[in-house]
Amino acid sequence: MIQDSSYFLPGNRNGVLLIHGLTGTPNEMRILAKGLHQAGFTVYAMQLAGHCGDEADLCQTTWHDWYTSVQEAAQFLQQHVDCLFVAGLSMGALLALKLAADQPELIKGVGVYGVTFSYDGWSIPFWAKQFFGLLPLLKKFHLFQKTSFIEKPPYGLKDERIRATVAASMFSGDSASAGLAGNPFPALAEMQTLAKQMRRQLPQVTAPCLIMHSGHDDIANINTNARLVEKQVSGATRFVVLDDSYHLITIDRQRREVINQSVAFFENIAQST
Repeated sequence: MIQDSSYFLPGNRNGVLLIHGLTGTPNEMRILAKGLHQAGFTVYAMQLAGHCGDEADLCQTTWHDWYTSVQEAAQFLQQHVDCLFVAGLSMGALLALKLAADQPELIKGVGVYGVTFSYDGWSIPFWAKQFFGLLPLLKKFHLFQKTSFIEKPPYGLKDERIRATVAASMFSGDSASAGLAGNPFPALAEMQTLAKQMRRQLPQVTAPCLIMHSGHDDIANINTNARLVEKQVSGATRFVVLDDSYHLITIDRQRREVINQSVAFFENIAQST
C-alpha cells in the first residue's frame, strides 16, 4: 500500500519544491529540506506518483503520472509563496528541469542534483549500460516486464554508516523510508523515455540552474549527465563538482555543502527579483 510521505515546511514567501528520484522517497530530500527551512524558505518535499509502495504500484504509473504529480505539487506550493524554485535529485532533477522548461514564468531557479539521463556511472555493469537503452522497446512489446535491476553497493553513498542504514531499510521492505531495492524494468523504461524527452527540452530551460554532481558518481557519470545540462540549458548556470560523495549527494558526506550552495543560490535570485 502506498503511504503519503510528502511533507510541507512553512516559512517565508520564497518556496522550494523538492523532488526525489526513481524508486526513492521524500526522505532522501529531508536533510536538504530542513537546511532550506532553517534558512527561511518554505519547503514542500513531494512524493512522486506510484512511489512509497511496492514494485507493482510503481509499474502501474508512467513518467507522465510522475510529472503530473510534480505539476500538482507546484500548484500547491504556489499558493503559499511569491517566488518559486524547484530542485530534484537524480530522475527528480529531470522532472525539475521539465517543470522549468514548461513553465518558465513560474520557476525562478532550478537545483539540479546528480541529474541522471543515463545510468553510466562506474558501479553500473557493462551489460546494463548497453541494455537500458532498449527498455522502452522491450516495454512496447511486453518483454521482461516482471524483471528488476537490483542495486548493489555502494547504493549511491560513499558514507559507509549512512549506506548501512539505508540498505537495511531498503531490504526490510520499508519502501516509504528508503525506497525500493530493485528498479523494475517498466519503470526504468519510462525513465529512459523521460530522459529522451528532456534532452530535447533542455534549451527551453531559461531559469538559472545550480548544477551539483559528484566527480565520482557511481550511478551517473558527471560528463554525460551534468555537463549535458550545463551545455544545453539557456539559463545561467553554476556548476559545483563534489569530490567526497557518490550519487545521493543530498544525504552523503557533502550534504552540508549541498545545503549551503542551494541556500546561497536561491537567496541570491530571490533578492534580485
